[in-house]
Amino acid sequence: MIQWELLETAAVRDTGVELCLYRRGAEFSIRLEGRELMNSRVHGSEEALGELACERIADRPAARVLVGGLGMGFTLAAALSKLGLDAEVVVSELVPEVVSWSRGVLGELAKHPLRDPRVTVRAIDVAELLKRERSRYDAILLDVDNGPEALPQSGNSWLYGRAGLAAALAALRAEGLLAVWSAGPDAAFSERLRAVGFAVEEVEVRARGYTRGARHTIWIARRIS
Repeated sequence: MIQWELLETAAVRDTGVELCLYRRGAEFSIRLEGRELMNSRVHGSEEALGELACERIADRPAARVLVGGLGMGFTLAAALSKLGLDAEVVVSELVPEVVSWSRGVLGELAKHPLRDPRVTVRAIDVAELLKRERSRYDAILLDVDNGPEALPQSGNSWLYGRAGLAAALAALRAEGLLAVWSAGPDAAFSERLRAVGFAVEEVEVRARGYTRGARHTIWIARRIS
């Protein structure tokens, strides 16, 4: 059996922990403190996050989208596939090495979405962008952790609390969408979304395309206030 090879590590700012990039043959894995965050063989639900949100805003002129968390690029690539040529996509990625990996060894996995001229990369925590921007985006896509209750990085809890959701609401344009990926359902999170002013749709998706793999959850929350 082919063994996993550690390719690179990257410090996560202000946390004291490291992301580790591994390869086994043609398969790649990104892990945090031994826990796998993503695997190149399992990305159906990440693609669904981009598709479900962006197909709903594809007809808007000059649509502007914020993607929180680059990962292996599958969500970004799926979003771009649904958007017009006049769209603009801002990717917020806190760890610069993740961007370097996507431009290099991981790039071919999602067909190099960072090369698309519609894409701008910001080396900043997505929470910081949400705190400072108002009525700017037609869609915000968040995949920065394992979900509202499963947080390898506890600092991300602000995003999933009322303050973070209110900031996301304020950063959206009229009828804008907040799409959030999670490893599983969370009724309390759905209620928080409604409480700050979203109409909520909860979608179950599969990790391996449409019919196979673990069941994950995506919230599509539309700004109504």
